[in-house]
Amino acid sequence: MQGRRTTDNGPRTDSKVSLAKTAFIFPGQGSQYPGMGRELAENFACARAVFKEADGALGFAISKLCFEGPAEALQLTANTQPAILVVSVAAAMVLREKGLQADYVAGHSLGEYSALVVAGALRLADAVRLVRQRGQYMQEAVPVGQGAMAAILGLDAAALEEVCRAAAQGEVVSPANLNSPGQVVIAGSAAAVARAVELAKARGAKRAIMLNVSAPFHCALMKPAQDRLSVDLDATEVYDPQVPLVNNVSAQVVIFARLIREGLKHQVTSPVRWEESMRRLRREGVEMFVEVGPGKVLSGLLRQIDRGAECLRVEDVATLSEVLARLASASA
Repeated sequence: MQGRRTTDNGPRTDSKVSLAKTAFIFPGQGSQYPGMGRELAENFACARAVFKEADGALGFAISKLCFEGPAEALQLTANTQPAILVVSVAAAMVLREKGLQADYVAGHSLGEYSALVVAGALRLADAVRLVRQRGQYMQEAVPVGQGAMAAILGLDAAALEEVCRAAAQGEVVSPANLNSPGQVVIAGSAAAVARAVELAKARGAKRAIMLNVSAPFHCALMKPAQDRLSVDLDATEVYDPQVPLVNNVSAQVVIFARLIREGLKHQVTSPVRWEESMRRLRREGVEMFVEVGPGKVLSGLLRQIDRGAECLRVEDVATLSEVLARLASASA
């Protein structure tokens, strides 16, 4: 945010404001909780409009699921993905109404769709339908119990690559989320992931924990989901973003619709290169990050990646007030 002015989307910022380059970063699956987004909808018409549009696009009240739960329904992948997206976009629209916009955007897995809506590359209605289908396709790609994911702490990426190669034994296991130094999530066939967990411990991992997830995301077992989603993406209008995106697949700055579409396709079976993405944003001159949406997972990861970067977050009225106060003090 560098004193950027909005047009018809909210109040203008003071033209004298000159702040550090800012990136909005958007969370992925696992950040959901009943009650998320409710305060924003109660207090801001622009947030209510986002929920209303998403409800209409999906044909059911995703807003009610966000605001009230139940948690069991919210945890179903086909519900989780549009729910997190709509809360994240609503929070971003409130920031825009306050005159605050990003110089760059990025999102963790599902969060990339939130980032693209905010950047103007996807329409909200298209995005919520896409991620609902994405969640369904990913869930259906591998029968329950046949896939698994695990978090490995304290091994670098190169060592973990070797662990996965040794543990595969003809099955699939590979890095799925390259989150931060010493934190990598692996995914694949349940038996291969279990072997990798034991081997990682034997090779010095501080912790190796099986995750309670419904499918092995971001690995080769998701190829059926990738194929199905690719058809939907080809039928969806994608635009050049108005704000540059650093995407998951390449951890590079992307500004063309064609590359965005291809990145979303390959994202399903490719690892999320989150640590590299954050380092790329830092090389682009980003000093301030705002986690936009439910939870604070990305803020925690950023502290592990680069303690010199400031990270704020917005998910409700209290956190919004903290961000506005921080930015007001910075521009004083």
